[in-house]
Amino acid sequence: MGLKEKTVIMGESEIKRSLVRMAHEIVERNKGVQDLVLIGIRTRGVYLALRLAEEIQKIENKEIPVGTLDITLYRDDLSLVARQPLVLKTEIPFDVAQKKVVLVDDVLYTGRTVRAALDAIMDLGRPLMIQLAVLIDRGHRELPIRADYIGKNIPTSKKEIVKVQLKEVDNLDKVGLVVKNT
Repeated sequence: MGLKEKTVIMGESEIKRSLVRMAHEIVERNKGVQDLVLIGIRTRGVYLALRLAEEIQKIENKEIPVGTLDITLYRDDLSLVARQPLVLKTEIPFDVAQKKVVLVDDVLYTGRTVRAALDAIMDLGRPLMIQLAVLIDRGHRELPIRADYIGKNIPTSKKEIVKVQLKEVDNLDKVGLVVKNT
């Protein structure tokens, strides 16, 4: 059973435009960048966080700290994922206490990944606030979680898969809607 691309939702220019807009929204809502940090959820959330930090730096002329969060051990479905889950490194080279944390991910779906990320961040300290930025919000929430910054809302069916591809990982920037071949 393979996957078949149904449609392209965003290309390189649409992704770039969304990130520029989101960067402006982040700066505006936080009244600047004082105490602002970005934390990307592995894997693609990290690269989106780095891109947002770059855009924010262009706006505010200040470098924004970026961290990497691995949520593997915080997942509520860990036993279903693998017998020996691959745990990657969390790299947050700053204290999150009293910071405005913007958590960054590629796709918001059920909310379970974000819940796990919130638990992981709270284990590191007590931020002033945590906000959520996602490139795609596809709906179908199972937990009461919503994004503060959204690149694009995509209504989907549960049978569809939103596939985000980024140059840093996949050698191209594209968001596609994929269906399973049966």
